[in-house]
Amino acid sequence: MHIETDCIGSLPIDDEVLYGINTVRALTNFPISREPADPLLFKSLIMIKKAAATVNQAAGTLPAAKAKAIIAACNELLLGRHSEALVAPAIQGSAGTSVNMNVNEVVAKLAHRLSPATKVHPNDDVNRCQSTNDTYPSAGKMALLQGQQGLLQALDRLSAALHTKAKTYQSTIKVARTQLQDAVPMTYGQSFHAYASMFGRDLTRLRAAAAALSRLNLGGTAVGTGLNATAFYRAHIIEATAKVSGLPLHGAPDLIDATQNADVYVDYSNALKTLAVNLGKFANDLRLLGSGPQAGLNELKLPARQAGSSIMPSKVNPVIPEVVNQVAFEVMGHNVTVTMAAEAGQLELNAFEPIIFRDLLQDQRYMAAALTTLVDHCVSGLTVNEAQATHNVAHSAIAATILSPYLGYQATANLIQQAVSTSQPVQALLHAGHQLPDALIDQLFSPAVLPQFSSQVQR
Repeated sequence: MHIETDCIGSLPIDDEVLYGINTVRALTNFPISREPADPLLFKSLIMIKKAAATVNQAAGTLPAAKAKAIIAACNELLLGRHSEALVAPAIQGSAGTSVNMNVNEVVAKLAHRLSPATKVHPNDDVNRCQSTNDTYPSAGKMALLQGQQGLLQALDRLSAALHTKAKTYQSTIKVARTQLQDAVPMTYGQSFHAYASMFGRDLTRLRAAAAALSRLNLGGTAVGTGLNATAFYRAHIIEATAKVSGLPLHGAPDLIDATQNADVYVDYSNALKTLAVNLGKFANDLRLLGSGPQAGLNELKLPARQAGSSIMPSKVNPVIPEVVNQVAFEVMGHNVTVTMAAEAGQLELNAFEPIIFRDLLQDQRYMAAALTTLVDHCVSGLTVNEAQATHNVAHSAIAATILSPYLGYQATANLIQQAVSTSQPVQALLHAGHQLPDALIDQLFSPAVLPQFSSQVQR
């Protein structure tokens, strides 16, 4: 054990741990959960520390030996070593200072272990020309940019899988439903293509919202003023961080604005929420169309993934859409949290970015996982019960809508009412009543004509 001192007082610190007094205080003060800050957030902060050491050495404000030791320590950490020392809580007070200082302390102690002749200070050396005010939000944005790649790839896979289903079932006719009531015929190819189009917009929205995340306030230090940062550092830190991270980073045009205002996170959360809404709607449709098999719609056959009941033999539930629904609920709830946290920022700094980053990074990870299981365990293997879908069209009186141009609205309505009340197919009633030539009746109600007609019908 050894004693470390800060502005509050002194604490005993275990000699074996790499972190110091600031991290110990955080663990004591914020026992909200056992969840540490996101690994991507720690990783991004370490990248910033590495870039800062490089720039400060070039500026002549950090001795080469210290810069070399800091960079070596950062490289160790970026390889995934000593991750047990990165423990600052995800939910914390002080606008991310605990996470920043956790990294500063670990880098400083590890640098000294790797280079015993070199003493590295967590504030004076590792945090030189920096403030939590600029490193923490910058690291959060970098973490989101890194985490987004998996989400975009998973979403692109879903869109591609739906396009494949659209081609497979381009001629499979079905009854469309509006307000859960029979509407005009269409094809499952059209349905799957519409879903793919919806998720294509989500891809566009997410990419557009992420563009603002690439603009960092690094070099702004406290409240964006650049206090204690050299002109050389301010001019080169973004480029150096981009080089270390491989991310397309740019400086924010107004560092004070980028430090205190959190609207870019609300924009990004809104894009995630919209994706969650669309995913939830899609999952709802899958469950409804796959309901049954005897007493439901039974038009989609979802892959069986597990037994669905501890008491009802052979019952199989739509577990994959169900888990997707729950992820969607979580993301929509997080959107409220992010919105309130952004609004609650006061004056020159938002103190609530820890919960913003915690929720957004978790949203990305959960959504990517939900999309992956949705594609792999549901969409790829789902099939259309073509016999059931065709039967439903044949016995749906609303298909008679195609007759309006020939018989008129009221006569067609009367025919539909007669078909419903007598449980007779519309085609049979038409043939019996000789209201149209038999050949025209058969042509109008053919699978090749009905979907084409329905695409022209306005709701």
